[in-house]
Amino acid sequence: MSEDNQTGLIRISDDVVSTIAGLAALETAGIAGMSGGISEGLAKRLSGKNVQRGVSVEVGQVEAAIDLRVIVNYGSRIQDVCRDLQENVREAVENMTGLTVVEVNVKVEGVAFREEDVVDDPHRVK
Repeated sequence: MSEDNQTGLIRISDDVVSTIAGLAALETAGIAGMSGGISEGLAKRLSGKNVQRGVSVEVGQVEAAIDLRVIVNYGSRIQDVCRDLQENVREAVENMTGLTVVEVNVKVEGVAFREEDVVDDPHRVK
């Protein structure tokens, strides 16, 4: 995001939006973690850039699109967890940056089977 106002230019980098989205995702009930792909690991090694694991963003002047790759806790209702995830990420990014989030795409790439991950999960299938 880049904004020109009377006092100067404000820019919000893609990395900032990625970090906000990643933290909001990890705070969502039912999410065990983020999933980083092979290509992301390669890009990090080649560029030396700190890539937010499991998050990719496209940031324009006033809008952002976010793609998340996640691991869900076993026993959770995946649709409910993902809906909450989309809402939490959208709210966090919009509130902190002022950008309009046009989409939050979620790809579930795995399920975590550790018992301690699912004990307190409000989305757990009973």
